[in-house]
Amino acid sequence: MKINIVKFLIPLIIIILLSACEKKVSHEHEVIHWDRDMCDRCKMVLSERNHAAQVINKRNGKVYKFDDIGCLALWFKEESIEWKDEAKIWVTDIKTSKWIDGRTAYYDTMNVTPMAYGFGAHEKKESILKGLEIIDFEEMSKRAVKMGR
Repeated sequence: MKINIVKFLIPLIIIILLSACEKKVSHEHEVIHWDRDMCDRCKMVLSERNHAAQVINKRNGKVYKFDDIGCLALWFKEESIEWKDEAKIWVTDIKTSKWIDGRTAYYDTMNVTPMAYGFGAHEKKESILKGLEIIDFEEMSKRAVKMGR
């Protein structure tokens, strides 16, 4: 009877210990160290709080930071990122600097941005001035790649 309990308890303890060591991958944006962190594409310092972006590789939790939303889009293409469709994308709202989902954000095209792509992210479509063009993430990405700065 004692041997059966030991045979049961040892594997159970091993399973508990291994599951406690499992690393949880976060999909939340990281804190930016303004004027110190650098863009993973162009190597410029991130200083403008209303144009920054982050990409998180959901497979390993690695975070990539960008000074301009256009740099993010071009980086996907230049680096041939195979996991781009499953990446978590965070961008800052141009008006509030709040981190928002980059894939569901609305973009206008008439802004002065760090790398001159001109795209501003908005959490709500209504925050974009009447008469300005409104595009989605896919269209913004296509245009940034076409500009290729």
